[in-house]
Amino acid sequence: MMGRWWVVALALCVAPAHAQELDEVELNAGASDVIEDGSEAGLQAWITDFRGRALAAGISSASFEAGMAGVHFLPSVIERDRKQDEFTKTIWDYLDKAVSEDRIAAGQKALKAHGPLLDQIEARYGVDKHVVLAIWGLESAYGLVRGDIDTRSALATLAYDTRRGAFFEAELIAALQILQSGAVQPADMVGSWAGAMGHTQFMPSSYLKLAVAFDGTGKPDIWRDDPSDALASAAAYLANAGWKKAERWGDEVRLPAGFDYGLAGDRTAKPMSVWGQMGVSLPDGSALPEGGWAALLLPEGGWAALLLPAGARGPAFLVYDNFAAIEAYNKADSYVIAVGHLADRIAGGPAFQASWPHDLRALTLEERREMQSLLLARGVYAGTADGKIGPLTVAAVKAFQRRNAMVPDGYPSLEILQALR
Repeated sequence: MMGRWWVVALALCVAPAHAQELDEVELNAGASDVIEDGSEAGLQAWITDFRGRALAAGISSASFEAGMAGVHFLPSVIERDRKQDEFTKTIWDYLDKAVSEDRIAAGQKALKAHGPLLDQIEARYGVDKHVVLAIWGLESAYGLVRGDIDTRSALATLAYDTRRGAFFEAELIAALQILQSGAVQPADMVGSWAGAMGHTQFMPSSYLKLAVAFDGTGKPDIWRDDPSDALASAAAYLANAGWKKAERWGDEVRLPAGFDYGLAGDRTAKPMSVWGQMGVSLPDGSALPEGGWAALLLPEGGWAALLLPAGARGPAFLVYDNFAAIEAYNKADSYVIAVGHLADRIAGGPAFQASWPHDLRALTLEERREMQSLLLARGVYAGTADGKIGPLTVAAVKAFQRRNAMVPDGYPSLEILQALR
């Protein structure tokens, strides 16, 4: 699990734009080749050049002409893409919106309205219906905000831009394959600025690999008002990612006094019994895995990793294999925690017991780069000063904290930056 759990780029007004593969792409890839002044004429020239590659990928000439008709340059899409690195929020600010009381209430209402459908999907794919609901709620506000941007134009604009051209060109070819199959008409293929579509915001390549027609007939229709195919496709996606039936995604836990925070991290999985022996307990103080609210189902005898999404001052979580399954949908740990917690709240579970450090703020991109440069100078960082916080940066922060008798939680706070200065 490649954690990026302290900041999250907001892509839609309601939730992060879902792009399963998109989250795996380096944000700065091809930065030196970025088109600063794209234009309609430039895009049309790119489409002419792209035609041969699309036909070589199996798109017929007729399908290409029909699929690319009316495709235009969208400068707003370029602007949204550029802002991903620059505009960040803390996980607690993100969760305030992602798991708001309104979203919980809307999820419980959707559960009543679509209960039989969700029960059937859960029975078929073995994925908790509340988790499927939570993904629906985060991705499109339970179908209310599915996006209205022409998918073909968005993908063509991003492919022409070249910052992540190869990725988006592949997605555009996948979109043309969908159109060629007759699953949807070009005018109805709409979604988010990054090309994610439908109730549960599938990228075109994910649609081709994992979308399902729930009734077993016809092509999967994730765009229509009826959410059946979209919800079943989300469940099929999680099942394919290794979802374990009747197990949880993770749980908030309480850490004992004097706990070694250096043991936290998504690569430090240990048997549940070991965490228990260390004094880790459920929020009410009861031992693992017994206790907690009635719906808890901890994987007794299994393994868990300890995550501290806000460092030592915020809630702590033990996360299980199903955390990784949700992470396959969107790799940001903040998103996974939001999905899991929203699912729990829809099912009647409690809010997190520990408080978030609301006095802290997220570091800016320039501050993150500065921190990495200073860690490099200290000889504890083996990466580059690109502003992307990952395992190498976390390990470097932990090393610096240990050297300076600080709590080694790996959290890249302003306090750490100031100490490095």
